[in-house]
Amino acid sequence: MNAENETRTTLVLLVRHGQTPTTGKILPGRAPGLYLSERGMHQAQRVAERLSTLPISAIYSSPMERTQQTAEPTGERCGLPVVEEPGLLEGDFGDWTGAKLTALMKLPEWATVQHQPDQFRFPNGESFVEIRDRMAQTLQKLRQKHPGGTVVCFSHADPIRIAVANALGTPLNRFQRISISPCSVSAIAYQTESADSEPSVLTVNSTLDSLAGLRPS
Repeated sequence: MNAENETRTTLVLLVRHGQTPTTGKILPGRAPGLYLSERGMHQAQRVAERLSTLPISAIYSSPMERTQQTAEPTGERCGLPVVEEPGLLEGDFGDWTGAKLTALMKLPEWATVQHQPDQFRFPNGESFVEIRDRMAQTLQKLRQKHPGGTVVCFSHADPIRIAVANALGTPLNRFQRISISPCSVSAIAYQTESADSEPSVLTVNSTLDSLAGLRPS
């Protein structure tokens, strides 16, 4: 990518929050009061180091404590405020909020969640289609605010997986095949000249490699 092309590309970095005491055990959803574990805090510092190699234009975060806590070290390193963005929220899991994953896996509805998510709505909560549309609208709004810039968005596993699947043109029913680890970075590039241009997915679930190459100097 040469300098001329770089100025025409808006780079969106999707970062999952760091590990919490309930990661992989509970479906916390939007329940308040969940913070990073000690390991999660180390992950947040590490991802801040990785992101600081890029010319960050703006930092946005889901309002949840765990995402805000993950975003803080990046904001400090880059000298930028962390702006709360409700569109990056975790899915509303309704009556499933706070349930153990082992219990949910025994429900007959779990097969629909895994294989036909476009047909599923969480009881008294959000549907996967609504999560997809919300994330698409949010990312479009943010990249229009920062054309040609690099925007970091701290969010949650399912919204990020769905946004990546959407950018890839992958059907919603296949988004579960994408892995998004705690504090991983996924990068999507958008051309600013045309609203109809196809996005380019540059990396998915990156946890170790340098990010500097996403914006060559």
